[in-house]
Amino acid sequence: MTTASDQKNIVIIGGGIIGCTSAYYLSRHPSYDPAKHEITLLEATKIAGGASGKAGGLLALWAYPSSIVPLSYKLHKQLSDEHRGEERWGYRAVHCGQVECVGRHLEDVKEASNGKLSVGGKDGEMNGDDSKAHISLKKRTKEAMSKLRAAGVPNDMDWIDPSSLLGYDSMGDPSTTAQVHPFQFTTAMAELAAEKGVDVQTGASVDSINYASDGSAVESVTYTQNNTSHTLPATDIVLAAGPWTRSIYPDAPIEALRAHSVTIRPSRPVSAYALFTQIRLPAGFGDKDAAKRVVSKGVPTPRAGRGEQIVTPEIYARPRNEVYACGEGDHLVPLPKSSDLVEVDEQRCQAIVDYVASVSDELRNGEVTARQACYLPNVVGSGGPLIGLTDVKGLVMAAGHTCWGVQNGPGTGKLVSEFVFDGEAKSAKIKGLDPRMAM
Repeated sequence: MTTASDQKNIVIIGGGIIGCTSAYYLSRHPSYDPAKHEITLLEATKIAGGASGKAGGLLALWAYPSSIVPLSYKLHKQLSDEHRGEERWGYRAVHCGQVECVGRHLEDVKEASNGKLSVGGKDGEMNGDDSKAHISLKKRTKEAMSKLRAAGVPNDMDWIDPSSLLGYDSMGDPSTTAQVHPFQFTTAMAELAAEKGVDVQTGASVDSINYASDGSAVESVTYTQNNTSHTLPATDIVLAAGPWTRSIYPDAPIEALRAHSVTIRPSRPVSAYALFTQIRLPAGFGDKDAAKRVVSKGVPTPRAGRGEQIVTPEIYARPRNEVYACGEGDHLVPLPKSSDLVEVDEQRCQAIVDYVASVSDELRNGEVTARQACYLPNVVGSGGPLIGLTDVKGLVMAAGHTCWGVQNGPGTGKLVSEFVFDGEAKSAKIKGLDPRMAM
């Protein structure tokens, strides 16, 4: 016979990667019993509507914080093996390197490509579903390939122009680095959680967490859905609202950083590399649009001459002939009320396109498939997320994962399930991520 003390009403706030992996692992914890445990996930807009759907999806054993990375990296592989991740969300091992390049003038690129100035295309959802075959427009010469080899570039990393590439340093190989498609992975986690009984509610904007009269414990969550207010009883609340955590729990030291990115369908399939670039752009780069051009946050180094600038976009090749590229973050526009109201600065997106086009023919001759922006959650004064119990009984925090949210999502989700059902973390030692140390 089930007693009142056995009942749990678990409410997860946030439908990004952390909320969805928490739902997944809560519904698979050994103590979970759908007959006496109700799990509800509340998402204000749609699953993976924020950074979890617009991130790069890089996974790495050399990511941070080290207390959770090994666990989460291992769980990514286990999830892929169990649920056909290679097919379902593009899981694969990749190479990762740092490249130093010299960018080419877009006018020079234009002349070399029959008048095509920059990557064309249209704005749209990043979904990675295109699987059409593409034919290379030209073969690389032996001289060009020898330049790549001289720069220490692996044989199959052949989609950065040899005349632009100065050097390549390996950061990781397929034994230490992998990737997923963030939108596909996050939505899959939500779907798999729902299969085990989790009630996933979208368009459900949380208005408040309600506490006992003395503030010592959670009691319920009030949210609005379809213009109607609802109050849901809660014995346990998982606060996983990313950059919106502070709007729900003001004491949380979480701030937001806006980041822009694009996806490009290259002119031919490219090899599986994630690249951290340092591109020295020539003086006068993009002068035709100089008044509108958004300059990267990157600061010129001694390697940059007068009028030159250093930019550092990240470029990740993905399965299904897609390449993701992102630029520096900014604090120019405050965090909006919800992820569907995020402003996209087209000039910043075009700057990313121009930067990567200046060093890669395959990207220059490709098609832009998405121009997008999102907000990353950062913990004020700290480099790591906050994961664990709070001073309020029943309130578990899991937020502030910076750019490594997708990488650390599974590990966080598993730890959240342990905090809820076991009262402590068992899979990793994460004392340094205790929210009570930061609030």
